[in-house]
Amino acid sequence: MAKPQKRYVCQACGSVASRWAGQCADCAEWNTLVEEAGTLATPFQAKHNLQGGGRVVTLTALNAPAVLPERRTSGIAELDRALGGGFVEGSATLIGGDPGIGKSTLLLQAAARMALAGASVAYISGEEAADQVRLRAQRLGLGDAPVQLAAATSVRDILTTLSMGQPPALVVIDSIQTMHSDLIEGAPGTVSQVRASAGELIRFAKERGSAVVLVGHVTKDGAIAGPRVLEHMVDTVLSFEGERSHQYRILRANKNRFGGTDEIGVFAMEAGGLAEVANPSALFLTHRDEGVTGATVFPALEGTRPVLVEIQALVVRLASGATPRRSVVGWDAGRLAMVLAVLEARCGLSFSACEVYLNVAGGYRVQDPAADLAVAAALVSGLSERPVPAEAVVFGEIALSGEIRPVAHAPLRLKEAGKLGFERALLPAGAKGEGMRLSGFRTLAQFVDHLLGR
Repeated sequence: MAKPQKRYVCQACGSVASRWAGQCADCAEWNTLVEEAGTLATPFQAKHNLQGGGRVVTLTALNAPAVLPERRTSGIAELDRALGGGFVEGSATLIGGDPGIGKSTLLLQAAARMALAGASVAYISGEEAADQVRLRAQRLGLGDAPVQLAAATSVRDILTTLSMGQPPALVVIDSIQTMHSDLIEGAPGTVSQVRASAGELIRFAKERGSAVVLVGHVTKDGAIAGPRVLEHMVDTVLSFEGERSHQYRILRANKNRFGGTDEIGVFAMEAGGLAEVANPSALFLTHRDEGVTGATVFPALEGTRPVLVEIQALVVRLASGATPRRSVVGWDAGRLAMVLAVLEARCGLSFSACEVYLNVAGGYRVQDPAADLAVAAALVSGLSERPVPAEAVVFGEIALSGEIRPVAHAPLRLKEAGKLGFERALLPAGAKGEGMRLSGFRTLAQFVDHLLGR
């Protein structure tokens, strides 16, 4: 009789090892290898040729006519924007975020609005009782919405219930880490259980045409907990970002098979739940009646939406011998070090004896490389104590050679800045736009000379 193969699966990264070890060789985490039952190794399995004996798969031409998938709007415009227009029938969406950020609140609001619009919606909670969900819905003013609630963790029970009669248009699973499949051994939340439970729910969505939304926990690093393959299995991955101490939340599309990526939806946490923010640029700008040193406005681009944010820099000179500190909130610390190095090497400015603090106002996190020039402007302004013109926006990418490189969608950024009353733009040379006074620069040294009035 063939012996079952033993294998050990890391609960942190999903790697498989043939023997147990105290530390995972791939992710270096300790005490994360757990034994799982493997398949039987038989001579037939080892020698069998897979080139015959299967069913013939139908192949179609790439240019064959295709039907666009139908979408159901959630009733929340910012959520539909991040999804690319709404929930696609038969799709699987994964939404992750920090605890308490508002994932369950947002999905409960979307489920209630879809149910009030006449769609069949099922909300399955594995973390809360049905009465807790009802109380939250009453606090949000959605207690009369005909949403079908259940508190369950067994995937078999959930799929058996959903398969009775007409399948729901939307199924919310909160959360996938609490689901359990009896097809394999393991506690809920382990790599094998998350993968198996998600696979069964996604297969139900594809076969029955329901839009399934899976809520995912995140690790301390902000990544979605469980196997990385979970993000490959679903059609859309949404990330709910923001600081719990701040009012505003950003829903970002990291993956979307039915739409564009990097689209965002902006929400404000209020007493009545998450409220949509139609004009996010006005939120991330502070009102300045007079010039403030170390502050500049940057038109960021998220997908097709320009968002104006304020970048603030504080430069503090230290006594000789003290170790300077670099602190960054809302931007990449490595990119700040690069901008500081280029300013010292190409422009003759010295930050080695200064502490530098950089902040993006409003809890927004900037990932656009065009923020380099705006950060440089804030740093130069803070060092020289000369304010950047309050009516100007700044954007451009800085190369290590000191060259200011052009960025994408400059007219779209300028149009948004013009709508909010800005009259001038400091940007790379050659950029074009209408309705604003443009000042183009080819090198960072020219830009610094302009700011310092040399």
